[in-house]
Amino acid sequence: MKSATHYGYQLDSVDKEIIYMLMDNAKTSLAQISKNVGISTTAVHQRIKKLEQAGVIENSISFLNPRKVGYKVVSYIGVYLEKPSHYKDAVDAFKQINEIIEAHYTTGNYTVFLKVLCRDNDHLMDIINQIQSLKGVTRTETFISLEQSINRQLKV
Repeated sequence: MKSATHYGYQLDSVDKEIIYMLMDNAKTSLAQISKNVGISTTAVHQRIKKLEQAGVIENSISFLNPRKVGYKVVSYIGVYLEKPSHYKDAVDAFKQINEIIEAHYTTGNYTVFLKVLCRDNDHLMDIINQIQSLKGVTRTETFISLEQSINRQLKV
């Protein structure tokens, strides 16, 4: 059996198959996983617990489809901060804006790169104005996503 080391944890082919099945559907039953990978449900349960304890599997969630609840605009906003020392305060402020679903401290042109969900362009404009009014933000640059072509998790 081939295995890969990931930050000190050895994943074998059975671990990987369990992970892939859970990535496809977090509600997959232990019985179905057991049937597919060829080990007992108890062994599947034990492996999942070990993967969780090792931090390989962080959580099992259901994803909300933003479009179904009226959030039809996906945008990315590059944020320029006056000083890098404003980063922590800016992130704390970003956390207060529910529509910001990701924030990345980056190299390159932007200090922070945000992923934002909005109902429409007027809503996006409100969010941009909120971001631009934050202490330390000197300017922003916004990109609107027209289509998400790939949406997947990393397979190891």
